Amino acid sequence: MAGLEDLFRAHWPLVNGYLARRTGDAVLAEELAQETFYRATRAFLGWRGGSAVAWLLAIARHVLIDEVRRGRRLVPLPDSLVADIEPGGGDDVTRVLASLPKAQHQLLELIYVYGYSHAEAAAILGTSEGAVKTAVWRARSAFRRAYLAEDRPVSDSGAKGSSS
Repeated sequence: MAGLEDLFRAHWPLVNGYLARRTGDAVLAEELAQETFYRATRAFLGWRGGSAVAWLLAIARHVLIDEVRRGRRLVPLPDSLVADIEPGGGDDVTRVLASLPKAQHQLLELIYVYGYSHAEAAAILGTSEGAVKTAVWRARSAFRRAYLAEDRPVSDSGAKGSSS
């Protein structure tokens, strides 16, 4: 089991980065990260091991909730992180992404557009890292099916039945 100092050194950038993205304020994020590690220090003896990242981000999420209760506003997570597209136009990937159910759409955007890690996405969504990994796998499969079902012209090099 890692010591608290090792956890701090290894995970400070992740916790601080998560908080900076949610608050939009680097100074506030650093204060909240300090509060997160203070709370982690108090709870360290009760920690049963497992994913340190998920544990620390869960604490950070609770620190954020406390900030909201004090009246501070966080950077909102919009319904869609990818710009709206016009019907019949725009990028194939964006159109297919927009066709997915809202939860899958938002999860894929958090991971692939905004670059959140599975642990950060879990903290944002209030679920476990394992649940996010499973949901991402399912969302990618749904995206793949929808993308392949799109009616797009096939290039000559990929056409079936061409003779050599």
